[in-house]
Amino acid sequence: MLQHIFMDVDWGEVNQAILDTLFMLSVSVFFSALIGIPLGIVLYLTDKGRILQNRIFYLIFSFIINLLRSIPFIILLIIMMPFTIMLVGTSLGAKGVIPPLIFGAFPFFTRLVENSLKEVDNGVLDMAKAYGATTWQIIRHILLPEVMPGIIASITVTAITLVSYTAMAGTVGGGGLGDLAIRYGYQRFQTNIMVLTVVLLVVLVQLIQFIGDKIVRFMHKK
Repeated sequence: MLQHIFMDVDWGEVNQAILDTLFMLSVSVFFSALIGIPLGIVLYLTDKGRILQNRIFYLIFSFIINLLRSIPFIILLIIMMPFTIMLVGTSLGAKGVIPPLIFGAFPFFTRLVENSLKEVDNGVLDMAKAYGATTWQIIRHILLPEVMPGIIASITVTAITLVSYTAMAGTVGGGGLGDLAIRYGYQRFQTNIMVLTVVLLVVLVQLIQFIGDKIVRFMHKK
């Protein structure tokens, strides 16, 4: 029965779409974390009552992050096309949607990191400061170790969000499973392809959540 349903499926193209999705996801998650963790720490440290309190800087920086977060991803894909072409040489395929994916994800991840840092007990930070610890020592030896499970959980949430972004990128020829669903499932009315891509995306999300939860539980035990 399954052979009959999927008899017209090009499995080579499906495999390539899966690889493209994993490529887009891994690169965008990596760079979103690379950018978002430092920015989240800066937001946290400059907030009211923190070590580097600077209310004006915090309000301006926080407004910029919120502004970037408010741009719908489908619009971001379009308005970033000239910049994407200048940066990577194309706005199509898996390579062409990496910059919009990063730009769409890192503000969201930055805010998650800031919220995780807010869970750290202020008393611990005050004690470290009283003992003469520098800001860098506090970040490295107290903040990051304390919130690492929260950061892993934030990476998991961001990765799942990026799965939907990669699928959305298919509407502008972004490659991956979303592109496969648009070209075959929507434009050629092949419902079986549409169902297959949805199933694969659901499996991918569940797998990311499972791995993320496992890592967080392991870190809590340590």
